[in-house]
Amino acid sequence: MTTAPERTAPSPHPPMNQVATRLINGSVRRSYEPAVAIDWDAPLEDGKYFLPKEVISLYGTPYWEELTEEQRIALSREELANVLSVGLWFENILNRGLLLQLLREDPAGPFAHYVLTEMGDECRHMTMFGKMIARVGARPYRMGRTDRFLAVLLPHFLRGSLLWVGALIGEEIFDAQQRRIMADPELQPVVAQLMRIHVTEEARHIKFAREGVVHRMQDASWLERFLVRNLNGLGGPVMKRSLTHRGIYHRAGLDVERAYREARDNTHHHEMATVGFASLAAFLEENGLMGRVARRLWKRSGFLG
Repeated sequence: MTTAPERTAPSPHPPMNQVATRLINGSVRRSYEPAVAIDWDAPLEDGKYFLPKEVISLYGTPYWEELTEEQRIALSREELANVLSVGLWFENILNRGLLLQLLREDPAGPFAHYVLTEMGDECRHMTMFGKMIARVGARPYRMGRTDRFLAVLLPHFLRGSLLWVGALIGEEIFDAQQRRIMADPELQPVVAQLMRIHVTEEARHIKFAREGVVHRMQDASWLERFLVRNLNGLGGPVMKRSLTHRGIYHRAGLDVERAYREARDNTHHHEMATVGFASLAAFLEENGLMGRVARRLWKRSGFLG
């Protein structure tokens, strides 16, 4: 008597080529050209913020209570310009990492084709961010010499799961915040348009990176797991330093040292960072990628409670 072979449950995670094909089809159906999708000629509205109050670094501090409405709006403009500048740096680094990844992929396959599609999205996003900085009457925040040097080297180290986790750190934290704030009625309409486009297209990028992590972890060596589990924590101090620095308060015309000190110790700002990181933190935990060192670094940077 023969017995039927055991049936194994299908994997909840389809092969990466299948994921890529589905995401390419999604890109065909729903992609945007910011040059025409955003009304760049619409006037800015008086009294409206460039970022919602609750995500501004000084919100909830004694210094915030002393600021006039005009000063608060000016600070929101500078913080938006800084966030978009950081986004430009990140997407530049990510695209160069993806280009290096393509050297190891089949150029005729759907995986490579979606990587190229994502890079095209990111190029349009960089254009959109630069145009928005100019549109709101701000100036970009530039990388220092040391940061530029590190940015040149970093793509060469972003391989395998490090590339995908690095992509998630740069995408998910901002995405979570944008989803919460883009419908704020006090937000400048042109900024809300940018956020809607970015959220729509980043959803595909996040899906691709998450699937990349899951598939890579299935065959990852002990050493790769160890490195990813702990090195991802470097994202905490990097994000903290990038998003809250003295240049923002200087350009907004505030008392720089006082503003920096109160923003650094702002409990509300830490809570917003924790909310933004929550989804990614859960994903890392679920896949065994929140190591002891990483947890300590994310917590020290205010992204974990």
